[in-house]
Amino acid sequence: MRYKTSLNHCGASPDMTPTLDIVFIMLIFFIVTSSFIKESGITPNIPKTQTGPKAPTTPIAFRISADNNIFYEGRLVDPWMTEAIIKEESTARPEAPVVIAANENSHTGLLVRLHDQASKAGMANDRIAVQVE
Repeated sequence: MRYKTSLNHCGASPDMTPTLDIVFIMLIFFIVTSSFIKESGITPNIPKTQTGPKAPTTPIAFRISADNNIFYEGRLVDPWMTEAIIKEESTARPEAPVVIAANENSHTGLLVRLHDQASKAGMANDRIAVQVE
């Protein structure tokens, strides 16, 4: 007789099917019971962009604040940029006048400089308006 030497191999292996069922049931449970809350916070006030071209007679308006800053369309601009802005806008809208609104506490030299740059950009003196606020 021959002796068989065999290792005791148990053919048992763990059945993973119930474990997977439980995992999927838990996943569904957590998805259903979770609350989707919209977090409250600060809503930014983003200005709407202007659509379409401006009217041909809309003035090219600059504002000089009390602390001697020049603003064009609500944006802070450097004094050396104003001549280029006036040239560009007057090319697009030849009938548009230039309006300079200066605060009464601003420097007069800045107002004169802005007026000179408008003249240098090709604007006639009758199309440049100065307003002191």
